[in-house]
Parts: sequence; C-alpha cells; structure tokens
Amino acid sequence: MVHNLSRVVAQDKHFLNIVNGRPVAALSQETITVLCPSDGLAFATIPAGDADDVDRAVRAAREAFDRGPWSRMPAFERGRLLTRLGQLIEQHGDELAALESRDTGKPIRQGRADVAAAIRYYEFYGGAADKIHGDTIPFLDGYTALTLREPHGVVAGIIPWNYPMQIMARVVGAALAMGNTLVIKPAEDASLSTIRIGELAIEAGLPDGVLNVITGYGREAGAALSAHPDVDYVTFTGSPATGTAIQQAAAANNRGVTMELGGKSPQIVFADADIEKALPVLVNAIIQNGGQTCSAGSRILIERPIYDEVAAALGERFDKLVAGPHDADLDLGAMINPAQKRRVEDYVASAAEAGIDVIARGSIDAQAPTTGYYVVPVLFGAVDPAAIIAQEEVFGPVLTLFAFDDEQEAIRLANHTDYGLVAGIWTRDGARQHRVAKRVRAGQVFVNAYGAGGGVELPFGGFKKSGHGREKGFEALYDMSATKTIIFRHD
Repeated sequence: MVHNLSRVVAQDKHFLNIVNGRPVAALSQETITVLCPSDGLAFATIPAGDADDVDRAVRAAREAFDRGPWSRMPAFERGRLLTRLGQLIEQHGDELAALESRDTGKPIRQGRADVAAAIRYYEFYGGAADKIHGDTIPFLDGYTALTLREPHGVVAGIIPWNYPMQIMARVVGAALAMGNTLVIKPAEDASLSTIRIGELAIEAGLPDGVLNVITGYGREAGAALSAHPDVDYVTFTGSPATGTAIQQAAAANNRGVTMELGGKSPQIVFADADIEKALPVLVNAIIQNGGQTCSAGSRILIERPIYDEVAAALGERFDKLVAGPHDADLDLGAMINPAQKRRVEDYVASAAEAGIDVIARGSIDAQAPTTGYYVVPVLFGAVDPAAIIAQEEVFGPVLTLFAFDDEQEAIRLANHTDYGLVAGIWTRDGARQHRVAKRVRAGQVFVNAYGAGGGVELPFGGFKKSGHGREKGFEALYDMSATKTIIFRHD
C-alpha cells in the first residue's frame, strides 16, 4: 500500500485568522509551520498571533456584542444562522474531514465522524436557540418577579488539539445560540479546521465580529485571551495544569469559567456482563483518536472470576491493533507531536520497568513513515491501583486492567483517582446498574455502553480534577448565559 500524504491539503497553504468577518494575518506577520503527525512534514502555515492580535479580536467581539445586531437578534434568527453553518459544514464535509485527519493524524474515518458530530452540534443549538425560557416566581402581594437568561457578552473559547472541530462546535453552538460573541483560540498543533469553519461562518452570514479565530502559541495568544479584561466568560478544554493557569487569569477579572480537564475513566465489568458485546467497546474506548481523548476508557475493572477470560480476549484484540498514517485508515493514527509521543512512551517504559505485566502490544504499519509520531498500543495487566500508570492521564493507547472481588471494591477502585469524567458499567443486573451508577463519581456514566456516538444532547463535564461546568445539551446553554431577576411593584 502506498500512502499519499500530500493529496489532502496543498503544500505550503497559508491559513489566516478570522477577525471582524475578514481573514487577516498576524499583526507581526509571523507564522507557525504546521506539521503532519503522520510523517512529520510541513504542509501549511498559520498566523503566530500574540496579545495584540487577541486584543484586536476581543475589541471586534465587544463591538459586535455591544453595538451589533447579534445579541438583540430574535433567538430563532440566530438559530437559523447556526443551522446554515451546519449545512455549509455538511457541504464541505469531505474537505473538512481530510483537513482534520491530516492536521491531527487521526484516521480519515474518525475525521468523517468529527464532521458528522460538528454538524449535529450546529443543528442542535440552531434548534435550541429559542427554547431557553425564564420563569415567573411567586413573591409578595403587589409584586411580580421574573427571570431572564441573558448572554455573558464576549466569550473566550480555548480549544484543544485532539478534537478541534467537535469541541469548537460545542463551544460555538451553545455560546452563539445564547447571543454571545466569541473569540476562539485553537491549539497551535491543530488549528486548520477551526480557521476553515470560521471562513464558512462568514459565508453563512454571521455578522462581523460575532465569531473570531486567533491562532498562536498558548503561552502568548492563549494567555492573553484568558486574562483579557474585556472577556466576560472563558471556556477551556485541556490539561489540569493549563486549566489552573487559565482560571487564575480569569479570576483576576472575576470572570466565570467552564473547565473540562481530562479523565482517568473506568469501565467496570461484572461477571454477568455480556462479554462479547463489551469487548469491542472496551478496546475502541482506548484506541479512538489514538487514546488522545479526555473520556478515554483507560482503566478496566474486571470481576475476579472472569478476569483471566477477559484479559486474554482483550490481549488477542490488542495483538492485532495497527497504528499508521491517517489516510491508511487503520486502527489508530499518530500522536499529535513528538512531545506527546515521548510522553506516552515514557509512561509505558516506566510501567514496564516497575514490573507491571505487559499482556499484549499492537504494532506500527510497516509502511508508516519513520518520521511520523507513532506509538504501539499496550495492554497492561494486574496493575497496582496506586501505580503512576493507574493514576495519571497518559493520553495515549495504553490500557490498564484491575481485578476486584465485589461491588464495593469495584466502586472504590473506580473512584480511586483524582479524576471523575466518564465511567462505564457492564452488568445485566438492573438493581446493580442503578446502585453503581449512583455511587461512581463521574459526570457521565454509561451502562452496557460507552461513549454513545458523542452524545451532542447529553450534558458533559466532570467531578474532581476533571473540571467543572457542563458542555453539550441544554446545560451548556445555561453555562453560556446568566440569570437576571426583574421585580415589578404594582400595588
């Protein structure tokens, strides 16, 4: 098989920021070279935006909110424009899937799935824009009290490199549906689909300044955006360390935040589970996007009577996993950059040196470019719950197995990390399903399933170190707005 890695995006394509409805270069004219994770080769450039570029974008968003039509536009009209943006994404779906796949290194089928999910976000929030209502509140005689949901104003969306198109959609859809204006700062490792959708937003008819996109390094553009005094709300998806820095910057201006900060998500497999149904889901939950997923099912807790059976079956599947170039469309692609590749390999080496049993390893496609950022999928068994690899988010295709003796121990192990984003429960026992789901500390709990195709309608967010606030579904519309109470005296 010959992998043509140059056919997706023209070489040396120069992408531009989107500010006030127009494509613009960075004020400094500096650029960042974009490398394809599949081969490590340059194929595009993006602007190296800094604090001055951020200020220009925030001022455009502020002008659009304070004096433009967007925040005063009837909600159903905002919804129509969001729906129109979703339609344009669908029309350009093949282009966007190829762009996302090459920019991030993920297999092309996952790029297509990201396009489909992005379309759903704009459809959902397009339809939801006029569905958020206030309340009337029983109060004193001679008074009428009511509440309104009003937009924050200028929202900063700082999005990660693992699912840029999807996460942009869930931020943009909810924020714009509520009448906010936006400045989006994508990760410098994966900005291309964000810029392209910013261009499509202009075509869809969004007013100037409503949606702005600034690319650049996090330490420059990202830091400036989270600390900007004219930003009213910040939403961020990424690491806990960066999330802490962003919250501290926003706190200096007393601004609210939504934080989604990763996970170490467990799947609990009881002896009565349908193992054949569970196995493909258990594997996919750790190799999807090369394991570079906040909700990756990175820990599998197995009831002891079936531990050997499940471990062996998972080992057989891991032995067959192959990583390779995005357009080869294999089981998984490359890591996003060399640093992430080293990070995953260091975790694996440390665990092996600590004597943790390696049950199985996948492989790398023999024709994969040696300059790509590939790692081998690894399955570890009989892991000590206190081990580093059991506690820290690896963010790669590394799966750890644990045995438990009873329901109480399963719950204790599931909750035995600093994270609490997603969990899976596999059992046919209906009472147990409810008991365990209620006691596991996670923002989403799946029973006899995991992930459920993205779940645009389903509120998403974590407990503990996984962050706070909620994205997706109607809950995101509440986070992207504030309650105003109005009291009338009429006696």
